[in-house]
Amino acid sequence: MADVTSRDGPPGAAPSDAELIRAHVEGDPDAFAELVRRHRDRLWAVALRTVGDREEAADAVQDALLNAHRNAARFRGEAAVTTWLHRIVVNACLDRLRRRQAHPTVPLPDGTRDDDRRTGPEPAAPAPDPDTVLVVRDALAALPVDQRAAIVLVDVQGYGVAEAAVMLGVAEGTVKSRCARGRARMATTLGYLRGNRGDGKTVPSRSEAAGPLPTGSERREPR
Repeated sequence: MADVTSRDGPPGAAPSDAELIRAHVEGDPDAFAELVRRHRDRLWAVALRTVGDREEAADAVQDALLNAHRNAARFRGEAAVTTWLHRIVVNACLDRLRRRQAHPTVPLPDGTRDDDRRTGPEPAAPAPDPDTVLVVRDALAALPVDQRAAIVLVDVQGYGVAEAAVMLGVAEGTVKSRCARGRARMATTLGYLRGNRGDGKTVPSRSEAAGPLPTGSERREPR
């Protein structure tokens, strides 16, 4: 950016997200790129864990950022800029998942190594047991689209219910209900990982769910 000084803050301070949006709308050619740089890792993580496929996640993020770039003037400051960006990304992911459910495809193995398919920055995370990660990822991928999105935001990414509700464009009670139903479904599959608790509270911890979701021949279509 030609001038990174915040107009609303002390001299030399980095501009806020809202200031970057305003600068972008006013014609600053670098403002939106700076905004993306700040938030791309979390946007990528949400997309990857929601759609469960690196290529589709990358496409969803790209579509969402193009949408945000073109429609930045519509941002009214009613929520944080990062919440606004996440909502656009989540909507792009849900659109793709619903199209996938309407027109399911079976991916064919192409011999490409998983490492060669990476199209975005991989979030840093601990390395849990691979078998556990795969079971958790499959359980998450098997959830209905709306439940999966709510659990990704609240249980995996750690957003509060109120913020997740804004991102999803639904009431807070709806987010709570979707999370509860999703956790109950996952508990049926994952209960044995925690001593067969069977109490509906088994959910993917951030360390368990942090590994990359299924891609290529590993991917399972949502049921």
